[in-house]
Amino acid sequence: HGGAKYRATGRGFVVRHEKFAENYRLYSRSHFVKGLELMVLLICYRLYGSAADDGISYALLSFSMWFLVLSWLFAPFLLNPSGFEWQKIVEDWEDWSRWISCRGGIGVPSVKSWESWWEEEQEHLRHTGFMGCLVEIILSIRFFIYQYGIVYHLNMTTSIRQGIRQSIVVYCLSWLVIVAVLIILKIVSMGRMKFSADFQLMFRLVKLVMFVGSIVTIAMLFYFLDLTIGDIFQSILAFVPTGWALLQISQACRTVVKGIGMWGSVKALARGYEYMMGVVLFAPITILAWFPFVSEFQTRLLFNQAFSRGLQIQRILAGSKMQA
Repeated sequence: HGGAKYRATGRGFVVRHEKFAENYRLYSRSHFVKGLELMVLLICYRLYGSAADDGISYALLSFSMWFLVLSWLFAPFLLNPSGFEWQKIVEDWEDWSRWISCRGGIGVPSVKSWESWWEEEQEHLRHTGFMGCLVEIILSIRFFIYQYGIVYHLNMTTSIRQGIRQSIVVYCLSWLVIVAVLIILKIVSMGRMKFSADFQLMFRLVKLVMFVGSIVTIAMLFYFLDLTIGDIFQSILAFVPTGWALLQISQACRTVVKGIGMWGSVKALARGYEYMMGVVLFAPITILAWFPFVSEFQTRLLFNQAFSRGLQIQRILAGSKMQA
């Protein structure tokens, strides 16, 4: 693509706590996205792989890859001082919520707004050529192949699948589901802009109709095509990466997407994915923060015994001052 630039990672003092949003900005594209993709592949390997028939064989074959996934996803937080203190967790979540909900614009830095950061992360695509965009699109096709493999193994397709033609038909039907979801999101987005202020009742009725229609459609699939609960979870496992691929292709074809008036929907979908990834990363940290011994273990892991004792004394004195 070209346009490489220096990214300062800082040489700050090691006892300083970095906020969750800052770690997300630094490691999202380089580590978190790839870690989540690898995690999804490992889950699919457990569900559909033939080399590991039982849990023990699967654990022996994949433990090193799971260790890599956990390292990519949680090492920045494990090595972040005071990363499991409850008060820090609350402050980090508030800061993250403000950052991801803040609108960008001229003069708004990336540390203050998710939109500004998102625009900076795809800045290289603005200066790349045709071959650069083509390579981005080709790399994103892997998610579509992955979607085909998941949809092909759904329980609801076994009764209607008799050959390659039928499997392609099922794959096309899965794309109809994706298109329907995108249309619903577009309708909700347009309705929120046009009706939410002056016609709140009409906007709520539209959302109610779409919700009831979705429930009826799912019920019909349960009745006529033998849809199961497992199929729903597997479909989510297939469609979430497909949506990410559509985002990557839309960013590579930014001019075309803007020309057809879909860039606002792309941005809304990207914000939803970022929020979902943030929740996936933040939830285990929050759960571990409920247990005080996790924070104690992290402090002893990162610092020597004398420094750890000093930190404990500082916390006690801070608590006494707050009570006074």
